[in-house]
Amino acid sequence: MQALLDADLSRFCQANGLGSAKYAQLQAVLEMARRHFKEILQRGNALTSPDITRAYLSAHLRGYSYEVFACLFLDNQHRVIKLDELFRGTIDSASVYPREVAKQALHHNAAAVIFAHNHPSGISEPSQADRQITEKLKQALALFDIRVLDHFIIGDGQPYSFAEHGLL
Repeated sequence: MQALLDADLSRFCQANGLGSAKYAQLQAVLEMARRHFKEILQRGNALTSPDITRAYLSAHLRGYSYEVFACLFLDNQHRVIKLDELFRGTIDSASVYPREVAKQALHHNAAAVIFAHNHPSGISEPSQADRQITEKLKQALALFDIRVLDHFIIGDGQPYSFAEHGLL
């Protein structure tokens, strides 16, 4: 299933009975889902459901063939200020700089953040580097009284939540 969602036109059309019209329909549905979640998490909306947050971040980050590290900036009522893609990497890593994350959090006057990044490999388990950068970011942002609520890793299956696994 995920292979069909992530396929480009030529790979999609190789499947039996699927052509360019079906590909266009699928891409339209995926874009509608992205826009739906974006509306739900627009500026000023409170995050009331971890599942909606997970689905939105997954829809936003799943299709990339390279790593993207994003930050969801929130106010003190956990209302969305902005989602920013802060760093872009390669197929298996992205350099993340705590100084730049803190700078953007202060710029947006955020009281809390949720991190998210994708693993193009499809494996959503955190690496040791993922654990280390999350801890560094948490320490850096704590200096400014900015809470780190979660860090999601988006792969092919269910996104991995650091908070749900007791890592924050």
